[in-house]
Amino acid sequence: PPPTQSHYQIQKTLVDHCGQEADGLLGKKTWLGSQDLGFYLEHALGVQCRFLSCASGHDIAANARQLARHFESQGTPVMIGGGELAFTLLGVDFNERTGEARFLIMDPHYVGPDDLSQIRPKWVGWKSQDSTTHLGTKLFQQGELYNLCLPQRPSCV
Repeated sequence: PPPTQSHYQIQKTLVDHCGQEADGLLGKKTWLGSQDLGFYLEHALGVQCRFLSCASGHDIAANARQLARHFESQGTPVMIGGGELAFTLLGVDFNERTGEARFLIMDPHYVGPDDLSQIRPKWVGWKSQDSTTHLGTKLFQQGELYNLCLPQRPSCV
């Protein structure tokens, strides 16, 4: 594997090799988005990614069946970026009969001790689209655009 890179080195790779604009990215202290992650994975590790754009939080639940298929066929975590937050999707529980879905979410914003009683279920757990985040907002908000990065498992795996 390549050596661990700093935030700036990842930004520089995105600018130099992935077509990202230097002015909007290089040296900024902002989060990298899910599309940035996909571009970086492909360049640095050769991992191809599919992207799913959802015009609102409702569209994520509407795509639950497709996301469940991703976990059945690929089994790779899905990075979700939208609004002010980012999450990692680790699984989908989709009810074919009712169309209801729950999402196994890992929230990367947790800072604290390695104490499962503090981490579960607030920071890692099964959530509905209307569950609240650590900021008190809905997990998937109606007025926000979401980009999902779905890494594809290499054919040799």
